[in-house]
Amino acid sequence: MHRSDWEGVLGVVGPVALEYLNSLPTRRVYPDGGHPEVKAALDHPLTDDGVDPVQVVAELARDLAPYITAHASGRFFGFVIGGLHPASWGAELLVSTWDQNAGLFPPTPGVAVAEELAAQWLIDLLHLPPESSVGFVTGGQMANFTCLAAARDEVLRQTGWDVEADGLVGSPGVTVVLKEGVHSTVLRALRFLGLGERSAVLVPCDNQDRVLPQALERTLEAVSGPTIIAVECGNVNTGAFDDFDSVADLADRHRAGGNPTWVHVDGAVMLLAAAAPSMSRHVKGLDRMDSWSTDGHKLLNVAYDCGVAICRNPAAHRAAMSVQASYLEQGTGARDPMDWNPEFSRRARGVGVYATLRSLGRSGVAALVDRTVSHAQRFAQALEVSDRAQVVNDVVSNQALVRWLAPDGDHGRLADRVMAGIRAEGLAFFSGTTYRGERLMRISVSDWATDTDDVDRVAQALLRHAEQGSI
Repeated sequence: MHRSDWEGVLGVVGPVALEYLNSLPTRRVYPDGGHPEVKAALDHPLTDDGVDPVQVVAELARDLAPYITAHASGRFFGFVIGGLHPASWGAELLVSTWDQNAGLFPPTPGVAVAEELAAQWLIDLLHLPPESSVGFVTGGQMANFTCLAAARDEVLRQTGWDVEADGLVGSPGVTVVLKEGVHSTVLRALRFLGLGERSAVLVPCDNQDRVLPQALERTLEAVSGPTIIAVECGNVNTGAFDDFDSVADLADRHRAGGNPTWVHVDGAVMLLAAAAPSMSRHVKGLDRMDSWSTDGHKLLNVAYDCGVAICRNPAAHRAAMSVQASYLEQGTGARDPMDWNPEFSRRARGVGVYATLRSLGRSGVAALVDRTVSHAQRFAQALEVSDRAQVVNDVVSNQALVRWLAPDGDHGRLADRVMAGIRAEGLAFFSGTTYRGERLMRISVSDWATDTDDVDRVAQALLRHAEQGSI
């Protein structure tokens, strides 16, 4: 075996990694420098003879570190990006070191079993049907794709059409029923699946982007044949939960009318709420759905990248995803990860889920959910009592929508000024959204490391930037 200087590389990486992690409570959240500066720092010539790995890694750490965003600082509130739990970090170091191709059990039995156990724990924690199957994918996009692929194939199978063998040309039509506030990853998945965005029937929502059951009922009454319905567990803007019991009742009635029906839940933001007793009223009926998707790298704080696709019907899930080849070692009786996701070669991303769940335990997962919700509500209260902001949504989970009140009435412009100001200061990071035609600031509390001091300090800074931006 060709020997490499592993110790030299680790000697560079170890101190740099620890320095970065230990600096998170105080370091700038968002770095200085735009695209030209970053490219100039990294744009070394590609040499003919190469460069020693220790030197490459040392220079990479030196050149790239100033331009890294501190997602795990506890003060990153943009998009819906979680932090990094220590157990996940440790697991990722091992996963990268072991470098297992986690597609099949025979070549990599250890990580295959770790993912199998992580899947079982997730089903148990989320109180989903115990027979459900789980695929670990890259994120919410591919989790939605995986679940909707199983949905498409199963509702067509029930009409006698084998989409896996015969494709979509000539098949019975599939009606996809979505809420008006649907996330873009669901629409994108429809494109990937050959169903198309324009084929979707959109159902009106209330002022929190929850689907209106009466409107869904009217829509389903006008629909016949294979049907897919998609709802949400945690809206990306408002954090709201759809009425799962009502949706399940309507789906059951639609099935009883002879229409093959599958209900999918996009739970990228808040599927983990099902693990917290305090959130039970919001997730009532969630277990009656047919599939669920989420991001481990959001609220669970597993390292990027990690999404989770869960299906009540393992046969449909496996039929949509699995593949057979003569050179593969299959049929050993053990769980092959590639049967549950759209990849052959893949990193063992479920090992980070295994480590994080084992570290947190049941009470730790519930506390993580409760803490992020409490912090979002604390933000909302601090801003509401001022005369400078209004919270637009009911803060029922970890998301808050803020309207900054500009004296000249240009609230959207002030929102952008506030976000730009605090980003430039480096104290925190927020991102915006255009919600129902209005430019607003989003607060997404998704980091296990966020504490009340972070919230209070950042809230005061936001108000300061709002005052400055109003001048």
